[in-house]
Amino acid sequence: MDNIRKYLNEFVTQSDQDWEIFSSKLVRVEFPKKSIILEKGKREKFLSFIAKGIVRFNIPKPDYDFTFAFAFENTFVSGYDSFLAKTPSLYNIEAISDCVLWRITCEDLETVYDSTQIGDRIGRKIAEELFLKKMKREMSLLEDTAKKRYLDLMSEQPQLIKYIPQKYLASYIGIRPQSLSRIRKEISI
Repeated sequence: MDNIRKYLNEFVTQSDQDWEIFSSKLVRVEFPKKSIILEKGKREKFLSFIAKGIVRFNIPKPDYDFTFAFAFENTFVSGYDSFLAKTPSLYNIEAISDCVLWRITCEDLETVYDSTQIGDRIGRKIAEELFLKKMKREMSLLEDTAKKRYLDLMSEQPQLIKYIPQKYLASYIGIRPQSLSRIRKEISI
């Protein structure tokens, strides 16, 4: 839980009292590798902080599932559109590795907003982070080559990318696994 406070302190200075209120609402949950954290068709009820592990966002199809995002340790993760709108999710969130999440419900988050001096600011900063990641991803899909998307992911999370199966990486950057193999060969030359 210390990593959450450290992360939040990058945005806002919290009093011990505000931290106590916020941290008292967090619940630690573990998900084994390959488990579904949020299932398509279910409503997202949590905003989570990844203390350990990697998750992927995917749209399941009968013969292939499309990976469109990853989230890594020491970041917030949520099916945020479902969380805000209180509607069923259009995608899955899956644990790629064993994961430890610290979660807060929408109702408890509202309590934090109402009962702390910095709650609204924390919520805004988390929302801004999730939005910026989404925009960066969308712009990359529109403007960058598959090779650049792969290189960017390698530079942002080099220590973790080795834990992501090649088929998920290929789907994420919008190519087939065979094409990713060719990109990897080009890079290593």
